[in-house]
Amino acid sequence: MLTSGDVIDLDLGVPEGREAGFSHPAVVVTAQRILDAQPTVIQVVPLTTTIRDFASEITIEPDVTNGLQQRSAAQCQHVRAVSTGRVKQLRGNTGPTVLSQIRDTIGLILDIPT
Repeated sequence: MLTSGDVIDLDLGVPEGREAGFSHPAVVVTAQRILDAQPTVIQVVPLTTTIRDFASEITIEPDVTNGLQQRSAAQCQHVRAVSTGRVKQLRGNTGPTVLSQIRDTIGLILDIPT
């Protein structure tokens, strides 16, 4: 079962324009209460190793807990819903601090009041 903040590998398919595509790691941002119901669609934020220092991206340092091999950026501007069938493997988990930063950034992008 997936947990909020999990770093997973998934197949995003063929991209259009500047969207993330193909095989990518991503962070699961779906609320845990939803994940507990084992949905067939989850919300994810793709990761990239191209660090651009955009305000819409959160930098994540690699460690044994998250399973990342390189410094990565969570592309919050690319949040998307994907089928759980696209999940290929679990790498680790970002932890509550990074997950909170990602969710806060998504909230700013979507103009959700805090």
